[in-house]
Amino acid sequence: QLQLVESGGGSVQSGGSLRLSCAASRGTTTCMGWFRQAPGEEREGIAAIDTSGRASYPDSVKGRFTISKDDVKNTLYLQMNSLRPEDTAMYYCAADRSLAATCNCLGSWCYDASRFGYWGQGTQVTVST
Repeated sequence: QLQLVESGGGSVQSGGSLRLSCAASRGTTTCMGWFRQAPGEEREGIAAIDTSGRASYPDSVKGRFTISKDDVKNTLYLQMNSLRPEDTAMYYCAADRSLAATCNCLGSWCYDASRFGYWGQGTQVTVST
């Protein structure tokens, strides 16, 4: 069983930065992603990374957010720059339900929630004006 624990959330002013971390109880050598959910909204995929290190993002965060992972530390990261009030949400990390050690993915399917079977408990990010 894989357990994921996010950290690094907090409150920041518009234009600021935060780095989220996601510690995995076992290897991060599978497809992984970050999602967010604001009150009253659906969960949104915002970043994904495959086992080759290729990243995929939707337009809403492209150029501002960067996903990365350290397979030695079993940790996934999300660097968030130029934060906006609309980025306010609970942020979750997730791992591919197959836990396949080789997972190649590039494009919007990579951050579709249906491919992920392991989720963290979330960390809150609040961006004020």
